[in-house]
Amino acid sequence: MHINQRQLFFNHLAQTSDFPLAIEIDRAEGVYMYGTNGQRYLDLISGIGVSNVGHRHPAVLAAIQQQMDKYLHLMVYGEFVQSPQVRLAEALTQTLNLPQAQTAPYGRINNVYFSNSGTEAIEGALKLAKRFTGRPEVISCFNAYHGATQGALSLSGAEFFKRNFRPLIPGIRQIQHGATADLDMITNKTAAVVIEVVGGEAGVRVPEVAYMQALRKRCTEVGALLILDEIQTGFGRTGTFWAFEPYGIYPDVLVSAKGMGGGMPIGAFMASQEVMSVFKNNPILGHITTFGGHPVSCAASLATLTVIRDQQLEEQANAKGDLIKSLIQHPMVKEIRGKGLMLAAEFDSFEVLKKVIDRCIERGVITDWFLFCDNSMRIAPPLTITEAQIKEGCEIILGVLEVGV
Repeated sequence: MHINQRQLFFNHLAQTSDFPLAIEIDRAEGVYMYGTNGQRYLDLISGIGVSNVGHRHPAVLAAIQQQMDKYLHLMVYGEFVQSPQVRLAEALTQTLNLPQAQTAPYGRINNVYFSNSGTEAIEGALKLAKRFTGRPEVISCFNAYHGATQGALSLSGAEFFKRNFRPLIPGIRQIQHGATADLDMITNKTAAVVIEVVGGEAGVRVPEVAYMQALRKRCTEVGALLILDEIQTGFGRTGTFWAFEPYGIYPDVLVSAKGMGGGMPIGAFMASQEVMSVFKNNPILGHITTFGGHPVSCAASLATLTVIRDQQLEEQANAKGDLIKSLIQHPMVKEIRGKGLMLAAEFDSFEVLKKVIDRCIERGVITDWFLFCDNSMRIAPPLTITEAQIKEGCEIILGVLEVGV
């Protein structure tokens, strides 16, 4: 008997909006997804920043299979010595051995705590900052997005997104991303500043070098931890492995997820051993997780990291991003912002953009919008995308714009 998957999707899968894309995908490979109706879709959003090395990269699949042949879950996090976790943690800390960066107050990052997602990593980083500093206050940015769980949602910067879930956690203050004048709000009561290096859901907002350096200086002056959220930007998305690298700064805590798993669920927050050690006592087991650092996800992540580094995908991202910027030139596009392959193309309104997005999907190109900037098109394809595939996608977008909405 034929099962109507689409109907089951609406009947039994919890919905998060009244207008999901509801595209039924049969398989995916590289930068393409294939519908059950035979339609091929060029993925220009990487599952919202996840598929940095494309869908089902051979190296990632091989790593998953090799680990599956050894063991899956063994024990709650932090008790057994598991090779995939150890090797990935070492590789991550090696990416953070940056001689050109300033020295952070508490030393170089050499400890990694694995989680299942970005929002979980943010929750752990929040606990870590409060426990280490003994302070109650955390500062985030307006129009920021750090996740949807209670603590992460408390940091988010759009009131409409969290209004109906209050009360959330107290002690959150907000500043404008990129506004140096607001840095005076960071005081000796501040446990941490949690900030995206590039404002993602705000529509890809890239700060000035001077601002990021002033932020680092202010946190150091008052003893607040600088927590950099690189959930969307990490693993090569913006032209360097970590987006903070060109700014000449160094975080106290670094958060990653999305693109680090090669399509598998994983996140992490990272700090120096001095900072991370506070979870060991008062209370013991100060932060625990059952599935964080799942060995299969860690194996996939290490393969992803290796592919990006060996193929120098982060170094290619800027040229590929520049090509996209040069091709999507049209009167309907008011501006194209971003770094590397993390771009936003701005339109007059959400109503105009939504029609463009829908028509692009009909023609086989997947794009999207931003939570806090719904008049801008998200363009963030896999880092593995080729020049020919970029031209293919941009031609379809331009074809839609030429027809008009």
